[in-house]
Amino acid sequence: MKDKKEALGEVLNGDRLVSAPFDLNFLTNKEYEVVCRKTLSKAEVARFRSAIIQDYYFQMYYDDLPIWGFIGKVDKEDRDPSEYKYLLYKHIIFEIFYNKNRVIEINVRTDPNSVADLTEDKEVDFQFMYSAKWKETTITFEKRMDKYSHSSSLPHHLEIHWFSIVNSCVTVLLLTGFLATILMRVLKNDFVKYAHDEESAEDEEETGWKYLHGDVFRFPKYKSLFAAAVGSGTQLFTLTVFIFILALVGVFYPYNRGALFTALVVIYALTSGIAGYTATSFYCQLEGTNWVRNLLLTGCLFCGPLFLTFCFLNTVAIVYTATAALPFGTILVIVLIWTLVTSPLLILGGIAGKNSKAEFQAPCRTTKYPREIPPLPWYRGTIPQMAMAGFLPFSAIYIELYYIFASVWGHRIYTIYSILFVVFIILLIVTAFITVALTYFQLAAEDHKWWWRSFLCGGSTGLFVYGYCLYYYYARSDMSGFMQTSFFFGYMACICYGFFLMLGTVGFRAALLFIRHIYRSIKCE
Repeated sequence: MKDKKEALGEVLNGDRLVSAPFDLNFLTNKEYEVVCRKTLSKAEVARFRSAIIQDYYFQMYYDDLPIWGFIGKVDKEDRDPSEYKYLLYKHIIFEIFYNKNRVIEINVRTDPNSVADLTEDKEVDFQFMYSAKWKETTITFEKRMDKYSHSSSLPHHLEIHWFSIVNSCVTVLLLTGFLATILMRVLKNDFVKYAHDEESAEDEEETGWKYLHGDVFRFPKYKSLFAAAVGSGTQLFTLTVFIFILALVGVFYPYNRGALFTALVVIYALTSGIAGYTATSFYCQLEGTNWVRNLLLTGCLFCGPLFLTFCFLNTVAIVYTATAALPFGTILVIVLIWTLVTSPLLILGGIAGKNSKAEFQAPCRTTKYPREIPPLPWYRGTIPQMAMAGFLPFSAIYIELYYIFASVWGHRIYTIYSILFVVFIILLIVTAFITVALTYFQLAAEDHKWWWRSFLCGGSTGLFVYGYCLYYYYARSDMSGFMQTSFFFGYMACICYGFFLMLGTVGFRAALLFIRHIYRSIKCE
């Protein structure tokens, strides 16, 4: 057996392919061809028996078409558990369908009559064989992948899937529309009231959001961190949009092995200039001075936690001798991409952002001293508001989460990117709207510290998704052991953190647009 040279994405995916000892030459039928003869020792019998109990299966590729099969079976027929027989398959049969000179489909089945009994701990003489049968088909080469695309979206599954998504979307959009109507009516009343107040010009006590005009554009604390978070979130949003474009064009067809991982690494590297430009230009708008430190913070904000998580999980994989452990060469390639592409683009983006000389567009002047925030009830605090803000967007996507988790952490194939794109658009709309609504209620209560609050409320869906991870792990998955647990929760923490940054940026941008709009619509002294 010799190792296959693999692309970056395949290695990141944990694939380590080797050439199998089967000669499946085109249109050459074979019957009971012997691959190897071997006497299995007691230790090897025990290992094979353990693999059969745990339902181990093989996966192979022929002309880029995947095939699977179990290595053995447990014979339980009318027996007590103590009398179960453990059987290892000795003969596998390949059925290959062709059209003219192209391979269209390949199936593999095992011969139930040709088995080795591994029930007892004793040496077993083993002879492994295979057969190949070629059959003609009318399916064209262009349609050969349809079988795999449809395996995850059979008509009845797809109908239920679409129905549940439409049901969820209608509920969320009705709720959003209801809130939007209320908010527009309240705002209209506010504008009428404030216009009336200006006409009467009485010395009434100032209350409501209008009277925060001197504080609402007061820059937030930790502005360097805030600008870095907005920059990273913008980059991740751009990355997601590009991935969706590639998915909808059809780049990630089933079993284009590692294509998604390769695309993620390459696009993340190429979009780092967007993070640098957005973070630095925004930081300079907030009258920040140390833009170099801000750029370093932007570069490390997402990559730092991801790198630390990767180092820990790669060490775990090495200890367990798992294929998920990345070889040194691959790590070197990723480091070189980061050094030669990501970092220079980040720096160039930062320099362009610093030189953009954009000013912060505030329709009102900010007063010298901040207005005191009145005492507010507990439910207007940051954490209760985040819980309210995250629940509605999460309810719009949680149905789709199961399908995504089952394909990333299970054996399902995810192919219905159109549904996922619809759900993503709805997620953005709901996140933007709920953040705007909560920001309005916060300003109406005369709390002008909305900057961080809008970002945290927008991103809180990421925390709900991580909460769903706990449910999925315990209720829906068969994962166990330290390695599977650490990989699942470690990498999901990084994904949810990226989600948090991306949706936080969406929430903040929506709130900023809304606040600029309402303060332009009134006269401020």
